[in-house]
Amino acid sequence: MGETLAGWSVCIHNNGGDAPAPKIPGFPPTSSSASMTTEKIDGVSVTTQANVYFDGKCVSHGITFADGTKKSVGVVLPATLTFNTGAPEIMECVAGSCEYKLAGTDAWVKSSAGDKFSVPGNSKFEIRVTEAYHYICHFG
Repeated sequence: MGETLAGWSVCIHNNGGDAPAPKIPGFPPTSSSASMTTEKIDGVSVTTQANVYFDGKCVSHGITFADGTKKSVGVVLPATLTFNTGAPEIMECVAGSCEYKLAGTDAWVKSSAGDKFSVPGNSKFEIRVTEAYHYICHFG
């Protein structure tokens, strides 16, 4: 079974090709015609102790913005894992790639650098990683 990551869980949803990219507080708007990868996040407080899950296959750090917005940044190493979510979330891939499968579906969908996906709260998904998958998880 999956894990809810101590208040930090991972999320995924296909943004749907021509659909506009979601608005994410604390980040500049993106265009659906070009990929954009966040390389740096300024003005945040970082939790220095890592959240380590699945025997080290998923490692993340919590970050908090001045307005109280919380996100996590992390990496999933090669594995196939199942995650449970609490709140709705948006996953931004900043490097690497993965395939994911949402609860109730049979299709694996690829996510690569610059892609953003979401998954509803109180759900679960599988993630299949063959190269290190670096992400930012946007909560709520």
